[in-house]
Amino acid sequence: MTSPYSNLPVERWLSVTQTLVDRHPLDAETIVDAVLSSWESIFASRLGTKGFYIGKDIFPKPQIMGFLLHELIPLELAAKYPGIWRGDRSAVEKDLVYLPDDSFSIEVKTSSHRNHIYGNRSYSQGTSKGKKGKSGYYLAVNFEKFSVSQNPAIRLIRFGWLDASDWIGQKAATGQQSRLLADVEKYKLLTVYIKA
Repeated sequence: MTSPYSNLPVERWLSVTQTLVDRHPLDAETIVDAVLSSWESIFASRLGTKGFYIGKDIFPKPQIMGFLLHELIPLELAAKYPGIWRGDRSAVEKDLVYLPDDSFSIEVKTSSHRNHIYGNRSYSQGTSKGKKGKSGYYLAVNFEKFSVSQNPAIRLIRFGWLDASDWIGQKAATGQQSRLLADVEKYKLLTVYIKA
């Protein structure tokens, strides 16, 4: 797939991102609502036979909170738009699948960092056969940790397009993380929500 940013200077990225986001079937309000509803669902759910609550009885690590968001956001949108949106069912699908046109499917990234998102090391490597492409639409969600707040909140929601080449792997052979350059996060992901 050719990048929509191909051969364009950084100064033009923001206008391309705005066009891509405007063309997407989900608007910013719907995206924000799905993320915030998913976050609320985490704290409203009861676990186990004793009915334990997250945030009252259980205080999960950020990886668990990210996992829950990752699973709930597709469920929220599938419930609102049945037969149009659903979660992934195989390794070749993005996290959030748009059934009418897969080019609008979305990869979801969550992080407890204040404003950055990260991928695993494979994001900085080529797409292997039988795996989903790493270029396309991305939903980036940053949330607070329990250690920062006893009532953690969604801090930042961004939406846009990232190319596989935007991900930079750690230099160390044992490094397991990939990151984005500042210009990529600034101009390829539009802020659709920020905590007041």
